[in-house]
Amino acid sequence: MKKFSVLLFAGVAISLTSCDYQKNNRIEQKDVRQGDEWVYGVSPDSAASQLKNKYTANPELEKRTKAIQEKMFGAGKSNEGA
Repeated sequence: MKKFSVLLFAGVAISLTSCDYQKNNRIEQKDVRQGDEWVYGVSPDSAASQLKNKYTANPELEKRTKAIQEKMFGAGKSNEGA
């Protein structure tokens, strides 16, 4: 019984210490793009400026993409589960 209680205590102690495992396993780095409207937008709640780019669809690329998907996943399996 004593062995069981020691193992139980050790298990609880290990599980409690593992909660903060990644707390100190990171590095603080300077954000070189801080305040850049292109990346973060004009305010924290707005979308980034780079998201405003709209591209026209290219049917040739869609055909090529479909051919690659068929080669990788087989015919008729593209866009399933999406």
